[in-house]
Amino acid sequence: MPIKHLLDFVKLLERENELVRIKQFVNPELEISEITDRISKNNGPALLFENTGSAFPLLINAYGSEKRMCLALGVNQLDDIAKEIKSLFQSFTKPYQRFSSKLKLLPKLGQIASWMPVKKNGRGASQEMIMTSPDLRQLPIMKCWPFDGGPFLTLPMVHTIDPENGIRNIGIYRMQVFDSNTTAMHWHKHKVSAGHFRKYKKLHQKMPVAIALGGDPILTYCATAPLPPNLDEYILAGFLRKKKVELVKCLTQDIWVPADADIILEGFIDPDEDLILEGPFGDHTGYYSLEDYYPKFHLTAMTHRKHAIYPSTIVGIPPQEDAWIGKATERIFLEPIKMTLLPEIDDMDMPVEGVFHNIVITSIEKEYEGHADKVKNSLWGAGQMMFNKILIVTSSPVNVHDYWQVAKAITKNTNLAQDVFVGRGPMDVLDHAAGQFAFGGKLLIDATEKSLDTMPAAVQSEKHSLDTGHLNEEELTQIFPEITAINTLLLQQGISCLILAIEKNKKKHVKLLTQELLKKAGYDTIRWFIFCEAKADIHSLSDIVWRVANNIDPQRDCYFISSENKTAEVHMAIDGTRKNKQFDNFKRDWPNITCSDEITIQRIDKIWPELGLGKQIPSPSVKYANESYPGKAKVD
Repeated sequence: MPIKHLLDFVKLLERENELVRIKQFVNPELEISEITDRISKNNGPALLFENTGSAFPLLINAYGSEKRMCLALGVNQLDDIAKEIKSLFQSFTKPYQRFSSKLKLLPKLGQIASWMPVKKNGRGASQEMIMTSPDLRQLPIMKCWPFDGGPFLTLPMVHTIDPENGIRNIGIYRMQVFDSNTTAMHWHKHKVSAGHFRKYKKLHQKMPVAIALGGDPILTYCATAPLPPNLDEYILAGFLRKKKVELVKCLTQDIWVPADADIILEGFIDPDEDLILEGPFGDHTGYYSLEDYYPKFHLTAMTHRKHAIYPSTIVGIPPQEDAWIGKATERIFLEPIKMTLLPEIDDMDMPVEGVFHNIVITSIEKEYEGHADKVKNSLWGAGQMMFNKILIVTSSPVNVHDYWQVAKAITKNTNLAQDVFVGRGPMDVLDHAAGQFAFGGKLLIDATEKSLDTMPAAVQSEKHSLDTGHLNEEELTQIFPEITAINTLLLQQGISCLILAIEKNKKKHVKLLTQELLKKAGYDTIRWFIFCEAKADIHSLSDIVWRVANNIDPQRDCYFISSENKTAEVHMAIDGTRKNKQFDNFKRDWPNITCSDEITIQRIDKIWPELGLGKQIPSPSVKYANESYPGKAKVD
């Protein structure tokens, strides 16, 4: 069955037992987020809130599982798309000896032509209903987290046009609603539409903008895809769906939008107008992104199809729905990376806890020394991969999706004196730990196989755990009262890494404490020391990975420490704690983690039996509220 709009997708999800309709009134301010957070962190279904206080039902968590992501893309497995891309690419790049062989390509060229978006005359279904007095407040726009600056559109497909060459870009950029017809447009300076904005500013021209909401779910995915700037997202949508995306012209702006979208918002941005203060917003990092100035969008028209559904999502502490959108991108774009950039790559994984850009793990067919450095140079220079903070390169056949295998490969194959590289480069705007805004340190861990004689003695002896009879946690905390807890789980698995929670109270505390620990018997063979703040759940490896990857600038927070004995030549201490001016000379504001407030949690606890969602799920925010800091979105 073809999917044209969200009602079609809802029906498909229902047939597959992947959706629950919620008829009870639930407030889009905070309450829908709290319910969705519980569901998404427990592998629950898509949710259709039918009573939102507006004329529009709200669909959320629609992409929140591998199965639903496959249903949205029309495939059985996410890897199916990559295989098709590889086959198509190979058909055009293999040598053809005969003219008759070249003629066989003509049907494929015709097939490609059938994917190109097409402009239709007249109006589309997305323009069936025209609001005479357009008002954004008629939509059930969510306020997701308590310290958000207000309600935000979270799945808007923002259409802009390059004024120089007429090429369209579609991207997902959050939009904070200020009144009936005004929002902010949160596009980061690295994004294509932000580049369009700068061009309009130089020309002193108003910038036409259109926002599509809903429609075929393939369109929403393509708006998130990391495509080259001059490749239309609707060509990718045509390829994935095997049919043209039909477009119609806006009523008040010279811009074209999907004919079958659920809702269309038309408007403009005046580049000569003052920017507006936007945020805070509980972001996909699991932390608030703090207030900043962004362009102001003015609504000029609002249309929708009959029986339109408003799409939304929440982001926050992983896992959330966006994890599966990221997983689809990981699988789909692996083959293009291999075919055009790095054919030696065997596989790739972006852990959910790494919130897309913080951690990338690859396996390669290693051919020579320094091969991991070549991979690092290529990936850090490729499109949105430039935002990657921690890159781990392993040798095939390490399964990059098995993190225990990866950790053991790091222990076995990494000489810290020569296989760990710290550099710097562009960082995601949302990276709150970077020493400078959108610019900071990067870390390469070369865990590819090496000859044994390049490994330290501790690696060759495979001695990675504390011997029985050496300092236990109670004794250790007595000697070093700043240590509040230790986690030896990795050591018990033969992985040379100790995790500690501490209360920092001096400059270079992590480095100095590691040096003291290395003087203690049994600790001098440990090669990696990871430090977290005392508030963190040190016994949750997922939480530790999420926190540490967010909270480090590798250039500032990774310490190479020489050993006084020769069993392990170099150790590394990683400071994954919160940074401040007093102890770290950190001058930027530090954001709080995202979690619901007590009133909202209690309200959802009370109405849960009426929602039709089965056994009550405790709020994840109960735990994270205890780990947050004094202050609101910004830590005091």
